[in-house]
Amino acid sequence: MAEPTQPSPERDGAKRRKVAAVLALLVVAMVGVAYASVPLYRAFCAATGFNGQARRADKASFTPIARKITVRFDTNVKDLPWDFAAAAPTAEAQLGKAGLAYFKVKNRSNAPMRGRAAYNVFPEAAAAYFIKTQCFCFSDQTIGAGEEITFPVIFYVDPKFDKDSSTANLSEILLSYTFFPAPASAPSAKGGEGGKTAETSAR
Repeated sequence: MAEPTQPSPERDGAKRRKVAAVLALLVVAMVGVAYASVPLYRAFCAATGFNGQARRADKASFTPIARKITVRFDTNVKDLPWDFAAAAPTAEAQLGKAGLAYFKVKNRSNAPMRGRAAYNVFPEAAAAYFIKTQCFCFSDQTIGAGEEITFPVIFYVDPKFDKDSSTANLSEILLSYTFFPAPASAPSAKGGEGGKTAETSAR
């Protein structure tokens, strides 16, 4: 009976290198998919109000109803030498009618800095009915050294809010923002969305 042929070290090494190359390609592909899925997930949340993110729209058209609710504002800063606050802590919003709020941001450092604002609406069920048509959170913001900017936010609460059993009894919703450093490669806006509506001052 013939003895089994033993694989040569060269062939065995080549096979291991091939397997390693395939695994490396799989890792690269998985990382690429993960990075690509982040903006898609954010876009999905902004369009649907999923995960507590307020919906974003270029424009909104509703027939207002009489009901009003209170919108409370929460502002936070992470890893930036910025002051960030709402001009008023709350706003009264009539369902279906445009609401307007102002937020002030000041860069206390001696160098220009770029920040990005993340946002959420609470309770989460209300996010599907809270729509923003103008907001500093739509793009990264660059604020000069010692500069203070006042940003307007235009929003609507969809009248369907009044018909949904999970939101019909709510008298108040919370809009929360957190500014944090923007990634170095991200595009930014100067002085608000498109730089057209924010008020700036040097202090």
